[in-house]
Amino acid sequence: MRQDWRIIGLFVGGVLILGAVVGGPLLYSIKLSFYAAESFIAQPRWVGLDNYLTALKNPSFWAALMNGLVISIFAIISQVVLGVSIALILNRQFVGQTIVRALSIVPYFLPTVVACLIAQWMLDPNYGLIKSVLASFGSSMFDWGANSATAKGTVVLVSVWIWTPFVVTCVLAGLQTIPAQLYEAARVDGAGALKQFWHITLPGLRSVLIVVILLRGIWMFNKFDVIWLLTKGGPLNQTETLPILAYRRAFLEFDLGGGAAVATISFLLLASIILIYLRFFPIDEAKQGR
Repeated sequence: MRQDWRIIGLFVGGVLILGAVVGGPLLYSIKLSFYAAESFIAQPRWVGLDNYLTALKNPSFWAALMNGLVISIFAIISQVVLGVSIALILNRQFVGQTIVRALSIVPYFLPTVVACLIAQWMLDPNYGLIKSVLASFGSSMFDWGANSATAKGTVVLVSVWIWTPFVVTCVLAGLQTIPAQLYEAARVDGAGALKQFWHITLPGLRSVLIVVILLRGIWMFNKFDVIWLLTKGGPLNQTETLPILAYRRAFLEFDLGGGAAVATISFLLLASIILIYLRFFPIDEAKQGR
């Protein structure tokens, strides 16, 4: 009986701590979005829905939303495709398999700021590593940060480099749960590698991929650090996403209410997307399907 109370106490304590750490700032941000304030110590002034109307009428909001969707979609597709491919290779038996598996997750342990600084050094148009390599072949280096497409591509590339190991780890764990007898039976029936992947591997990974895509979608849509460290939303706001826009409004333009409104709208949009996603790809049914 005493053990049960300890479990209940730990559970309730965890919920209260999570509510204070996550729920508190969330509720404060929603409350702040209905006020006009230049700083956290300034006297806020009630403006109702004005901050929301101003955000929705501003073209920069819709541009930031589109930028976030484009970067997220390309990054997620690249991470999943590359992650599944690498996991399939690492799932095979070969000499040095353990070492290669360990090395494949090294980028995931790098601090984001370190990964971004390495990427900036490699891509620097004046003294970067890639410029030196191209110069040895007689080619010149272009300024990747001055073009919208290359700037977005760089953000996607760095994101893929850092977080593909997460996909690899999850998919590799999922591959371990697929019975080897299914592949043996498929080979006896004459099924090739492509048919085995389509009819055995992919269905077996369904639940894992649903969760991985969901998590990567949430993290990429809310991504701030990589974009800010690489481009700060440039050039000409072409890589500015909703988190960058909210930060700029709140802390650079000193419009805390406007920044909170953008953040709240972003939260509501993401919550809606998650609900729609889970409606079409329910996790419980995926588990039962396995």
